Amino acid sequence: MTITAELVKQLRDMTGAGMMECKKALGEASGDLGKAVDVLRKSGIAKAEKRADRAASQGRVDSYIHDGRIGVLIEINCETDFVARTDDFKGLCKELAMQVAAAGADYVRREEVPAERIAHEKEIFTAQLANEGKPANIIEKILEGKVNKFCSEVCLLEQPYIKDDKKTIGDLVKETSAKTGENIVVRRFVRFRLGAE
Repeated sequence: MTITAELVKQLRDMTGAGMMECKKALGEASGDLGKAVDVLRKSGIAKAEKRADRAASQGRVDSYIHDGRIGVLIEINCETDFVARTDDFKGLCKELAMQVAAAGADYVRREEVPAERIAHEKEIFTAQLANEGKPANIIEKILEGKVNKFCSEVCLLEQPYIKDDKKTIGDLVKETSAKTGENIVVRRFVRFRLGAE
């Protein structure tokens, strides 16, 4: 099948990828737009993971206030101030601030959760499972799943995205990193709730 300039332009408009990347993806997908989008997403996420070592010292601090009752400040970094000013990056900042307001994470990533808190949760889960009469060899396997679920509730990057629960916030960050071509790092956030200490 011939890959037309119009088809390349259509794919570029859909994904924001470069012209040559779009042409190559359409070639791999035999001209099928849907498959070409998947090809670009897969290669973009792979490239985003390679970028993770690059310094992200630019970016922005964004805010979101919900109904005058919940407020969020979030710092997200990228490599250049050029990308920090793009609509894709600003959109990501706004989406993540809204996610923190809605889902109330306590940490950015799993590595930030104090070991004592994980140990405390494991202790509670173990007692619950023992009370249910689960055998000790099964408890360990179930425990791992429960700890993963706990982390997906309290760690922003592991939370399901409120607008599409098939992807995590980490996936959303990688997708934006793939679009912008830069390493993007969620640095920190703070969430205020009216009347909460």
